[in-house]
Amino acid sequence: MSKQAVLLLAHGTPETVEQIPEYLRNVVSGRPLPQHVIEEIQRRYALIGRSPLTEITLEQARLVEAELGAKGEPVKVYVGMRNWRPYIPDVVRQMRADGVEEAAVLCLAPQNSRTSVGLYRRAVEAEAGGLRIDFTAGWAQHPLLIEAFAERLRPALSKLSAEVGAPVPVLFTAHSVPCRTIQSSSGAGEGQPRMWPGEGADPYAEEAKRTAALVAARVPEIPQWWFAFQSQGASGGPWIGPTVEQTLESIAAAGVRTVLLQTIGFLCDHVEILYDIDHLFREFALKLGVRLERPESLNASPTLARAVADLARAALVRLKG
Repeated sequence: MSKQAVLLLAHGTPETVEQIPEYLRNVVSGRPLPQHVIEEIQRRYALIGRSPLTEITLEQARLVEAELGAKGEPVKVYVGMRNWRPYIPDVVRQMRADGVEEAAVLCLAPQNSRTSVGLYRRAVEAEAGGLRIDFTAGWAQHPLLIEAFAERLRPALSKLSAEVGAPVPVLFTAHSVPCRTIQSSSGAGEGQPRMWPGEGADPYAEEAKRTAALVAARVPEIPQWWFAFQSQGASGGPWIGPTVEQTLESIAAAGVRTVLLQTIGFLCDHVEILYDIDHLFREFALKLGVRLERPESLNASPTLARAVADLARAALVRLKG
């Protein structure tokens, strides 16, 4: 029988502020970045101390491994990062050296963008050699993922509603991406790139909104909710919206004074949560007279681990077949 394993893929993050220039070169595939952009990102990392993404992802892997082991044969779970150590190519080579012949590969970004998630897949395939892989491209509607978000949302919503004496609405978010990366290949006009010839529109935006809608349905005590894309980049042309800032302005104009923001595109704390939400958006909302809070991130959620283990188990069965 072939030796099987699981590989979880994530974005990656540097350990120190000094490593950020090298990290950013990886993020933008070596393209030059203005010095002021590098310095701004260094400032953000310095403000939050550090990003815990790597250690949380490794803990998620341990939880998934334990979940798989509790319901079948022990399966080792590896972690590879696209933009920092442990790099995906290094981890895939290690898997092959360990004798792994088949691997269930999952990107820890539930909503599938063929351009961003596609980069993870290509990084694995470039080093796979004879390693057979089953790549789960998207899992935005997995019931256990939805429940994991709902589990974090319910207590935060109850607590905040009790504090203000009224039901609190929710703003769901996911990371924005450049408009050019999700263009419909069939609808690309003259001079526009056809990033995925023969395929329709990239599913990312609709999958993100669908995750939000499913979470809202699991928490019916939400009186009202909105959706926005966060953390638009400083380069690459226009990014998809509406932005969080635009949405907060509309929320404030409607007379709302308290809102709970839950991101459904991120599975653990990192700079886009610890800085963008906890500092940038909270301060922006305050200037509009709106109190903004957020639930705990999924991080080491046992329900999230069950979701990932369920997906991995299904992939491993497909590989056996």
